Amino acid sequence: MKKIVLFIGLMSVLLSSDIISAQDKVLELEDYSKWKRVVSTNLSPNGEWFTYAHLPNGGDPTLFIKKTSLNKDAFDYKIENASSPSFSNDNAWVAYLISPSKKATEKLRKSRKKVFRTAELRNLATGDSIQFKRASSMKFSENGKYIAISLEKTESDKSKHKGQDLVLVDLTSLATMNFGNVSDYKFNKNSTLLAYTVDAAEMVGNGLYVYDLKNNSLKNLDSDRKIYSRLTWDDERVLKKDWASKGTQLAVLKGEEDKKLEERINTLLVFSDVHQNPIKYEFNSSKSVQNFPKDYVVSERGNVMFNNDGSLVLFGIKEQEKKMKLDKDTIANLDVFHWNDETINTVQQRRANRNRNFTYWVSYNLKNNKFTRLTDDSMRNLMVSRNASYWIGTDPKPYINDVNWGVTPADYYRVDLKTGSRKPILKLVNRTMGYSPDGNYYLFQKDSAIHVVDINKNKLTNISKVSGVQFMNLDHPYPHEKPPYGIAGWTKDGNSVILNHKYDLWSLKLDGSKAENITKNIGNKDEIEFRYVQLDYENPYIDTKEPMLLRAYGEWTKKAGFYELKVGRSPKKLIFDDFAFSRIIKAKDTDKVVFTKESFVVFPDYHFSDLSFSKTNRLTDANPQQSEYKWGSKVLVDYTNSKGDRLQGTLTLPPDYVKGKKYPMVVYFYEKMSDRHHRYYMPSYDDRPHGSTYSSNGYLFFQPDNVYEVGKPGTSSLDCITSATQKVIDLGYADPDKIGLQGHSWGGYQSSFILTQTDMFRCVVTGAPPTDIESFYNNIYGNTGTNHVGIMEIGQVRMGRNVTPWNSREIYQRENPMFHAPKIKVPFMILHGTADGAVDWTQGLEFYNATRRLGKEVIFLSYPGEPHHLRREANQKDFQIRMKQYFDHYLMDKEAPKWMVDGIPHLKKLYNKAK
Repeated sequence: MKKIVLFIGLMSVLLSSDIISAQDKVLELEDYSKWKRVVSTNLSPNGEWFTYAHLPNGGDPTLFIKKTSLNKDAFDYKIENASSPSFSNDNAWVAYLISPSKKATEKLRKSRKKVFRTAELRNLATGDSIQFKRASSMKFSENGKYIAISLEKTESDKSKHKGQDLVLVDLTSLATMNFGNVSDYKFNKNSTLLAYTVDAAEMVGNGLYVYDLKNNSLKNLDSDRKIYSRLTWDDERVLKKDWASKGTQLAVLKGEEDKKLEERINTLLVFSDVHQNPIKYEFNSSKSVQNFPKDYVVSERGNVMFNNDGSLVLFGIKEQEKKMKLDKDTIANLDVFHWNDETINTVQQRRANRNRNFTYWVSYNLKNNKFTRLTDDSMRNLMVSRNASYWIGTDPKPYINDVNWGVTPADYYRVDLKTGSRKPILKLVNRTMGYSPDGNYYLFQKDSAIHVVDINKNKLTNISKVSGVQFMNLDHPYPHEKPPYGIAGWTKDGNSVILNHKYDLWSLKLDGSKAENITKNIGNKDEIEFRYVQLDYENPYIDTKEPMLLRAYGEWTKKAGFYELKVGRSPKKLIFDDFAFSRIIKAKDTDKVVFTKESFVVFPDYHFSDLSFSKTNRLTDANPQQSEYKWGSKVLVDYTNSKGDRLQGTLTLPPDYVKGKKYPMVVYFYEKMSDRHHRYYMPSYDDRPHGSTYSSNGYLFFQPDNVYEVGKPGTSSLDCITSATQKVIDLGYADPDKIGLQGHSWGGYQSSFILTQTDMFRCVVTGAPPTDIESFYNNIYGNTGTNHVGIMEIGQVRMGRNVTPWNSREIYQRENPMFHAPKIKVPFMILHGTADGAVDWTQGLEFYNATRRLGKEVIFLSYPGEPHHLRREANQKDFQIRMKQYFDHYLMDKEAPKWMVDGIPHLKKLYNKAK
């Protein structure tokens, strides 16, 4: 017996030695190309087949198709450079697109040649495949018996018409039919008809056609030398239960261009009974139409849709304008900014295309041939519901101002789709939660309560009052009206809505008579957040007579998983562990699911199970090479700031961590970071430090949480981050003389401010930082054109509503990194792209100039043409190398590279690639 024990012990030692020797590589930037993401995931309706692709950093995808009964190392089919897989709903076929390699694509584009893809159909029973060259798109019919594939024009075809060849494949007989010059195509939901429009050379043959899939017959519903657009079936976006009664009506716009006019002149065509003897309806604005606004046209820029009973067609109209001939050499190029502008000129510039394409909603009644205008300049916006008899209209005009951020206050109205009449519902609403699936109800948050309007009765009810709790997220960090926790869903019986609370789920009767905590307060008791998982998007209701799947997350333990809820009982744990679970996909026709499971050391590979989660099968193994590298581990760190707020941080330890030894540490933060405790840090090219890389190289990598006081964004962050860092020091992990700090964007502001307040950090790297919040207040957010008033006062910066640099100068100076620049004691480095559309590049430049003038040790890495986050792979690699070299020098005592010591003269910049 002793010999056996000794033998087992010896084997354990040998095995441990093998593992250690296998994990002896340090993760470096050049290794990143070995890591692969899992993309193009899809599960067949019967749950028996799964598709996924491995996409390496900077590489080409490889698609795998496998039975879900196989393990992680097996697959049935492997296709290089394939993407966009989809299964037929009868589980017989899978289709996907095959592209040229990335290198071949770049070569073709440089040669100004077309890049063609190939559609491949694979029979899952036999493995046989069929290919179609030059494919641009493909769609299965709902029953899976047909697929339509659109083919691009050949390289030599230089014609300007939009039509392309469309191939229809009968997947039972494999017979094909070709339709020429097709510009758009759609199956109806019943899979009985294929509608398409034609756009041919010289418009010969242009029209609307319907192919009957049952009797193989083709109908030409309309033909003209016009442009056909906005092809729409009456079954689009309706509830699945209504599919059977739909799919017999079509709408399309038929238009012509006038060289003297800006807008196309369209006629709305509607056809009913297209499967039998089509009846044609026509609406033409050029004819005398009662109430139709003068100089307006039916516009293809807006959507076309049917109402639920098919009696109305809703579409957009737009004002017609004459084309103007402008001589650019004689016309002044001027933008006028005026104090009375509703929105500042830069916003108008960014929204120019959207505003040019804006249309007003109207309805056309097929029964009485009546036209009704639904929106105008007094109410431009409608909340669209495919299934509602009335739509919700909004008027934000009384509340438009520069301070709004993250919310759009508005007055709300009920708009009758048949008459256009408007009835007020609520004034000054900031938060809404949308329609019920049937369009009969609409949810609002107003005065901290949840209200529902019965749209058909125009009756408003406070449904949260009886609950005695608030459904407003009081933990929301910004100083404007707190949003609701959100909606889980609407019950199948049509009587209730299920809302999220902080931890639990509540069912609220729509008549306001009752509210029930259906998770029995278990979430609140155990500090576990429960959220409903919607698995069937075609049936959006929650059937409370059936078990509900809940996602579960432990706020302080960071454990996660799934619970089962049967209403009337307490939630039942299915799986709950020290991992993050996400990306769940359910098979349409069975209870089979796939999902990812990850932690810092476990890549989010896909697993297969049923909804009991009692037995799981790992389907993918994207990154087996990880076992060759040194990989760290994680611990949670609990701490408090000076106010006593309970906070956490997630600390990554080096793989060879020795208790009691003090390590160099990089602190990387933004706002709340501890929720990333079980996130896998994929080695990838970007502009952030990666915990996987830094820990592999012997660093501690710490991500602490932040909370903020209004008016004290910088000092609050200083308090939280230094408290967190001191806690790690006190626990004996970190060398207090070897700690670096990194933050980007909002984290860049905070790291820049902290830099001016303490020498706790040996060095600081700050990316895209707002560094002068007084000048930042008056600048613009380049991507949207909005000024920074809103984000400064009630948004992320949190200075407080109406707290401005003029009435609160001392507060702005107190929180301003630039104001405290003379106090900087440690070296720091700034990253900024010159085309940053979030934080203007001059913010980084100003901080560099100020601190350079003050004699501080500052390096400014400026990347020409780059946006808020570096986009070019070469620049991403360059910055990651330089950032690590910077930290290595100050925290690891490595020799500084030449660029850190001497800089890089402009004329030599092309020869100084980071190494």
